[in-house]
Amino acid sequence: MTYTYEYYQASADYLKKLVPWTPDIGIILGSGLGPFAETLQDKIVVPYGDIPNFLVSTAPYQAGKLIFGTLNGKKLVCLSGRFHSYEGYSYEQLTIPVRVLKLLGIQTLILTNAAGAVNKSYKPGDVMVLSDHIKLNGDSPMRGPNVPEFGPRFFDVSKLYTPALRSLALEKAKGSGLTVHEGVYMFFTGPQYETPAEIRAARTLGADAVGMSTVTEALTAGHCGLPLLAMALITNMAAGVLDQPLSEEEVGETAGRAAELFSGYLASIIEAL
Repeated sequence: MTYTYEYYQASADYLKKLVPWTPDIGIILGSGLGPFAETLQDKIVVPYGDIPNFLVSTAPYQAGKLIFGTLNGKKLVCLSGRFHSYEGYSYEQLTIPVRVLKLLGIQTLILTNAAGAVNKSYKPGDVMVLSDHIKLNGDSPMRGPNVPEFGPRFFDVSKLYTPALRSLALEKAKGSGLTVHEGVYMFFTGPQYETPAEIRAARTLGADAVGMSTVTEALTAGHCGLPLLAMALITNMAAGVLDQPLSEEEVGETAGRAAELFSGYLASIIEAL
């Protein structure tokens, strides 16, 4: 299927009829981080399944709804539940959420995720501000015909994760109650967790954390020129770091324990934007 500008516009037009204002900031909430959206005021909630040409989330601990609201004087739109290639979506399909947010008028995109720590100095419950990423597998979300209304065929990603937003996030970490690092995220397709050998390779390549999301959204944001901040909540040590199996229950439990502090930290960043 060819994804044209009009394809994405149909989703945005539907949402604009439901929401009488333009959001300033778009936020994609990772596994277990949905409670942040409950802090919004004057909420308008739209299930993904109601939106024309949109996707439906099947991942655990993700609600599957678009939530509009206000917080600290800012107008926000949150995706409570994201989409992954392991759900069966093509990389071209994974452009849909960010491109729809762009058409809704957001000026900044914030991505969050749950990640496994490769860096042995990290601990579950820590946060990592993404400075860069490594993606060595899977297609590009820009594969196929370019949609020039969003951006050029070839585009620079050397400052994909906006330096000024990273600096702001690190500044707001003070007094947050969280330990916040800055580091490199490595993308794996999943849904199986990585092997210990893959984690050793990731560490050799310079990765500090690993996960199965975020990078396709970041690349889509870079293509359409959106300022971008991405943060990983460290929910577990990656495979082989500890002598224990990995599980989605551990991810959910750690995210649940950190949700309140993380939500407050994210709110402080938003207030400063």
